[in-house]
Amino acid sequence: MKKIIHVNQHIAKANRKTGARDPVITVKTYKSNDYAHRVEIKGPASVVYQPDNPQKCGAVCWVETESEIEFE
Repeated sequence: MKKIIHVNQHIAKANRKTGARDPVITVKTYKSNDYAHRVEIKGPASVVYQPDNPQKCGAVCWVETESEIEFE
């Protein structure tokens, strides 16, 4: 299953402003959005930069993988 991993800039900015430590890494699949402080990719992955064709969430740079991942 393809996974898209990116940093949620809105949460990162809010953390800086409020001092919170909410997870800023988003792991998206067709089934779910999960949030993490750390992600380990257990196989091949690609980093994609597409400023002219961003993700629906607005991300212009992300990691794509079909490998197993672990996150916390």
